[in-house]
Amino acid sequence: MRSPLRVLLAGTVMFSTLAVWGQEPGSTRGAPAVIRSEATPQAGHIFVPETSRDQGSGKVHTTYILRSNDGTRPIGLKAPIALFTNTPASNIQEPETPQSLGCLYVKSPKTDGCIPNYNSGSGGPVAAGYGAIVLVDAFDNPDASSDLAAFNSYWGLPSSTFVKVYANGNGSCTTPPPDAGWSVESSMDIEYAHVFAPSAAIILVEACSNSWTDLLYAEQVAFNYIVTNYPAGGQVSNSWQGGEFSGQIADDSLFADFSYNWATNYSTPILAFASSGDFGFGVGYPSTSPWVISAGGTTINRNSATGKYRNEYCWGGSGGGTSAIETYTTAFSGGNTGPWADFQYPIFGQGARATPDLSFDADPASGAWVYSQYGLGGWAVVGGTSLSSPALAGIVNRAGNKLGSVFLTAATNGSDWFSTWENNLLYSQLATSKAYAANFFDVVKGSNGVAATTSWDYCTGVGTPRGILNK
Repeated sequence: MRSPLRVLLAGTVMFSTLAVWGQEPGSTRGAPAVIRSEATPQAGHIFVPETSRDQGSGKVHTTYILRSNDGTRPIGLKAPIALFTNTPASNIQEPETPQSLGCLYVKSPKTDGCIPNYNSGSGGPVAAGYGAIVLVDAFDNPDASSDLAAFNSYWGLPSSTFVKVYANGNGSCTTPPPDAGWSVESSMDIEYAHVFAPSAAIILVEACSNSWTDLLYAEQVAFNYIVTNYPAGGQVSNSWQGGEFSGQIADDSLFADFSYNWATNYSTPILAFASSGDFGFGVGYPSTSPWVISAGGTTINRNSATGKYRNEYCWGGSGGGTSAIETYTTAFSGGNTGPWADFQYPIFGQGARATPDLSFDADPASGAWVYSQYGLGGWAVVGGTSLSSPALAGIVNRAGNKLGSVFLTAATNGSDWFSTWENNLLYSQLATSKAYAANFFDVVKGSNGVAATTSWDYCTGVGTPRGILNK
């Protein structure tokens, strides 16, 4: 047992009085008044599946949207093809591929303009990664394994270490029933987590239903699976959302590794990611938990003449905003913002949790090709912040910093505070003159109901990745 004991096995934290820099004594500065703006119009036709609509009290929904030629549910194609949308005239949005997204976000493979190549065998980022990435979803995808194999085969990606786990230990079911809508979700999740971290094991944990009870139980199964089987740690991605609720603080620590890795003396670092939402300015849970990296969304614009990458805009559907529940406190609650989760303090002071933190392509007009046999009958272009969460989890895995909520140092006899280390790292670069510009693209155009602006904003957070340094 370490002494003095600051990280306790029960998952509680003891805090001494903290001196807070950059604030006058007694100040409780919070988020400034939000200036609303017209959300950037959606380019082209989209289809919102039933599973991505509000499911009512006690249930969550997926956070993906399908690109469509006419606004109806797309029919699965046999192979990816080029589809262009012009808006404005100088820009186009076209479906992205593992090759084009890898080129843009992690600089692998490098091609001039990162132009999507739809040909079979066009590849993706070179192999990298460690441990495991767990994708938590509801219901069963009977073709998950074969979908991932078909996806890898078409693009010429490395084969996957893939495991499907039923989160049925709570007695809600024996085998989760199949669901076509959630199958699209889970196929996209496992495919794009694998794209960016081909060497990481890909684990799909399926909840018995889309109830809060079953999804939160599945979250515990996901974290415990990594602790038990992958001592190097990994990430847990949650491409689903429900509304905030008064009791969510009690569930916040389910998304933090300190609730689980005490069994390995806190040596198994795990990070949770969650989609910020697909209906513009506004928040949902678990995106607002202070322990997760909230994943926002962008639009990738390309030159209409050459097809080369031009820039990224805030996607009009990207979720973001300020939590009504996760307020600032100095008494450790297992959730909330506070000295243990103060990555947004330089922006908002003693303010409530704001989202998102980091972003990725999510506009269905510039969405990614996904293969889902049970859900789509083949290939289709899928967007939404459901794409952002697993892709960002893969990028952070690829970076290999292996951050979690506990960092132990010999200087304190192996005892330290719980903290939000990944978000600490992301936000710490905002004030730098070189690192921020080198490691992130600062999205400054477009609106989700609040206009994107320099540095952090309510649509894209700190921006989108450029390379794996400091992720």
